[in-house]
Amino acid sequence: MRRAKNGGSLTGNRRRFEERAMKMRAGMWFLVFASMAVGLSCQARPGQVLLDDFEGVITGGVNGTVDFGAGSGSNVQVVANREIKYSGDQSLEVVYDAAKEGYLWVARGFGLDAKNTAWLVAHDKIPWQKFTAFSFYMYGSDSKAKIAFDIKDSGNEYWRFMVEDNFTGWKQIVCPFASFFARGDWQPTSADKNAVLNFPVKSFQFEPRPPARGTLYFDRVELISQ
Repeated sequence: MRRAKNGGSLTGNRRRFEERAMKMRAGMWFLVFASMAVGLSCQARPGQVLLDDFEGVITGGVNGTVDFGAGSGSNVQVVANREIKYSGDQSLEVVYDAAKEGYLWVARGFGLDAKNTAWLVAHDKIPWQKFTAFSFYMYGSDSKAKIAFDIKDSGNEYWRFMVEDNFTGWKQIVCPFASFFARGDWQPTSADKNAVLNFPVKSFQFEPRPPARGTLYFDRVELISQ
């Protein structure tokens, strides 16, 4: 048998080399699967549809990725926050001053004035009959502010679910379809106003109710089945 210069056999050295190579390959595959697992954890979970995770560029205006605005003395600023987040790389930060007689909104979805506000999945491709509620994560500061979560149905009618900021930190807010009510204070002229929640839903929006001011953070808007 041939011997290596350090006294070991060439066959033994080759075996040890192959064993080390196998361990290195196993380690590499472990990292690959671990990375896949992390990526999947940020996607929709079984039995749910992830509508929006607020990743990517957050901008306003006609070509914006978020449709937001205010009037009659109210003000709102919307940016991405990479420090306070529930999942992924960032959350949606909303700094607002809701005047007593004013209004504001922060919306994502389809049929909005901003052009690049689409959800991660098309609203008309979702099997809505399989779900019973919306869900989103909100970072509260126990400000006692009231926040409306509005949705616009296929008849352009707006429906509302009310939330109170009476907690601190991240909390999942579950909004059952059956708990929404048609807005009585305002509807667009194009709304059918039939008092029936017609699917598919086109968009959602956050609207802190006046008078109030502060900062809110939102993440992961999903459809769930309770």
